[in-house]
Amino acid sequence: MAKWLLVDGYNMAFRAFYGMPELTRADGFPTGALHGWVKTMWRLQDQEKPDGMLVFFDLGGSQDRLALHPEYKAQRKETPEPLEKQIPVIKDLTRAMGLVGIELDGVESDDLLAAQARMLANAGHDVLIVSADKDFAQCVDDRIKMLQPPPTANPKLGWRVLDTTGVREKFGVPPAQIAEYLALIGDTSDNIPGINGVGPKTAAKWFEEYQTLEGIIAGAATLKPERFREAVTKEAERLRMNLKLTTLRTESPLPHVGQGEPQTAKLFALLESLEMKSSLAEARTRYTGQTELF
Repeated sequence: MAKWLLVDGYNMAFRAFYGMPELTRADGFPTGALHGWVKTMWRLQDQEKPDGMLVFFDLGGSQDRLALHPEYKAQRKETPEPLEKQIPVIKDLTRAMGLVGIELDGVESDDLLAAQARMLANAGHDVLIVSADKDFAQCVDDRIKMLQPPPTANPKLGWRVLDTTGVREKFGVPPAQIAEYLALIGDTSDNIPGINGVGPKTAAKWFEEYQTLEGIIAGAATLKPERFREAVTKEAERLRMNLKLTTLRTESPLPHVGQGEPQTAKLFALLESLEMKSSLAEARTRYTGQTELF
């Protein structure tokens, strides 16, 4: 049995970008997110001491979800240009650090990650999903947990592990009902509209009484508050479509991916070219045991 960290790459890249000052190389190339990324990956390795660590990136979106709902994620703003420039370098650094970068055109990274998590758990391994994305709460079970980064608004909370009990406490439903719960209340981050006015507390009460989304639809005539009865009946097919959008795929289009090995020469060259002197010094210590003298 091994311990694996599966990292939601874009989620962590955005956090690194917004969590660091606007640093640049001498020629003006932005490096703030790169500094934050390297420090975060090393911190996770030091803190969790995983046997394996994989990083997942999006490459071309989710074709099956877009076919169902062309407006899926359409409201999202463009990635800030300084971060856009740093993404390819983040991927290069990731691979040079021995943290395999996984991406597949037309398949959402969330699905790739969820499928690898299930594959590893079924093989008897323990998995930590590193992300703030609530969609991954549906993956949580005895083997799979979420490792959530500190909230931007309250960084003192630190990194938090979300297990099955934590999911129920946070959302009011167990992991197995998260996809249905999101289908019902909607997910603004993915541009998935739920039933207007139905919030987390109402949804949790309905799931406690009716057990499933289909149970809620079948029991629409007895729902309380009464004002939602007609809406649930009228929107039944959209709720079913929503469920297809909110459910992460657990059958992987990729085989199990093993742990990579650091490419120290490439990593040192990258850090030097990026003028990341303190990170270069730490990298030499981490990977070779050598300490630079200045």
